[in-house]
Amino acid sequence: MRLYAGNLSYNLTEDELRNAFSEFGKVESATIISDKRTGSSKGFGFVEMPDKAEAERAIKELNGKDLGGRAIVVNEARPKVDRDAGPRM
Repeated sequence: MRLYAGNLSYNLTEDELRNAFSEFGKVESATIISDKRTGSSKGFGFVEMPDKAEAERAIKELNGKDLGGRAIVVNEARPKVDRDAGPRM
């Protein structure tokens, strides 16, 4: 199950993100999204957890909790929307 993690501290590392979620089960990947030009964190990322029950528990336990000095937002990731798929004129 792919999870969205938002309102992350700009100093948070992917290892710290992985460790926070690994309390609830196996984490396949933890990625923090960064700006392509500056390389700075955009303040959100994604965590992949193979076990749905563990992922749902992580959402319940971590959403609104302090991580790196900020109350993080955790929910199931929505599919990426193709921004170029809009109406053509």
